[in-house]
Amino acid sequence: MVERSDRAPLLDWEEAPSAEKPGEAAAAADDAGEERLASPSGSSRSPAAGCSVSGWSGGPGWGAPPAPPRTPADQERPPGQEEHLSDSEASLEERMVTWEEKDQIVSVFVVTFNTRSGNMLEWCLPKDMDLEGVEFKAIASGSHRVTTDFIYFRKGCYFGLACFANMAVESMAERGARMKSVGILSTSYTLLYRYMSFLEHQVRLQLQSPGHYSPLEAFYEDKRAVLPPDGGDAVTFPPGVWGSAINHSMHPEMKITHPAGCMSQFTRFFGEQIMVLWKLALLRRRILIFSPPPVGVVCYRVYCCCCLANVSIPGVGVAVPEFRPFFYVNVADIGALENELSYVACTTEKIFEEKKDLYDVYVDNQNVKTHRDGLKPLLRLSAADREKYRKLTEQRQMLLYSQEESGDCASSEEDLFILFFLEQNNRIFQTLSEVAASPDPTVTQDSVRAMGLDPHGDRLFLLHLLEIYGYDTLMVSEQLCCN
Repeated sequence: MVERSDRAPLLDWEEAPSAEKPGEAAAAADDAGEERLASPSGSSRSPAAGCSVSGWSGGPGWGAPPAPPRTPADQERPPGQEEHLSDSEASLEERMVTWEEKDQIVSVFVVTFNTRSGNMLEWCLPKDMDLEGVEFKAIASGSHRVTTDFIYFRKGCYFGLACFANMAVESMAERGARMKSVGILSTSYTLLYRYMSFLEHQVRLQLQSPGHYSPLEAFYEDKRAVLPPDGGDAVTFPPGVWGSAINHSMHPEMKITHPAGCMSQFTRFFGEQIMVLWKLALLRRRILIFSPPPVGVVCYRVYCCCCLANVSIPGVGVAVPEFRPFFYVNVADIGALENELSYVACTTEKIFEEKKDLYDVYVDNQNVKTHRDGLKPLLRLSAADREKYRKLTEQRQMLLYSQEESGDCASSEEDLFILFFLEQNNRIFQTLSEVAASPDPTVTQDSVRAMGLDPHGDRLFLLHLLEIYGYDTLMVSEQLCCN
């Protein structure tokens, strides 16, 4: 079977002359040629195809989702015997897989900075697409201080990715700098990574040869969205399909995918504080991350926060607010954020810190803080938090040692981190479900320890958890007292 390329067949553009020296350009071309030979599609090989890399990549590859934990029903099933779906369920699953593999680009656009008018939408397809405000997302506030950047964002029900570049020019009208951003909108953020290198190339082309839109037109015609057959934005499943569909047929936004190096960088950046973020994410709090440009790495932190709250036990979290990634936001998003019960986002605009009604938790660099008295005790690490972080660090070291000694690339740091928190979350809710089904539905010190929590230091966290996830029938033992 011939592998389907992510690259549009009409995108054999002629690149504008670069500012590189001829020798450097030739060397770069040779390197690019070697990379193309290594890939059937003619594109460079994604880091996800080999061992996970620990650094940030300019055009990230996102790993495949790890398989979900085996359920008791799976364990009881004899080896080789698969669960059979009904014809209607199988048809739905097949339809979802087919739809998910389709390209879902709904718009492509170019944004420029004008010295008189500020950020402006320069060009877009389709022409009638509502892109109001996208010019302030594709070029983030403060971007004039950086040379290149990439920005993930939301626009209505769509997700966007834009690549920004800033080039020095000898032009008085442009005040010595030309700034542009080339971006796309899609129905899902998990597929946007495919087009990172294309967008990076196109923004350089726009800087060097403004108004050269033919590659973008060809790209849009080749990649324009094919929405689900029923015309909706999402697909729901009958209850019986949930377990079998989780690995490859869920709505793309719910799949576990990640840029190479994303979670490992996230964990090293926050250190033990990641355990605080984990609890706040599981409690579905509104989390706003502030950072000056570049924005791209902070957008990854938004994604990683969402990964901390993953639960794969059917039925858990159905009644709680969805933990929605907004990625980059600016003052134009204030109205939308006012109506959100749960989200995680990032911004470069310091004014948000004063808008305390918009968030529950404010993250400035590695400083996690809250103005809500009920959440302040959760910012303190418990003994169980430190123990979990120690185990996480230990598992990472063992994985790195195994990869170095045996060259085993089957497991990655990203899968390790994501599965670590997934298993921790499943452990909590599995224990709560067992306690709720017991003759004496009381949460005791032993059951709290079984969840991997501290009976004393995590009491408030547990009370918040019971309230948010609707465990109203559970009693809490008086032995669980505060420190």
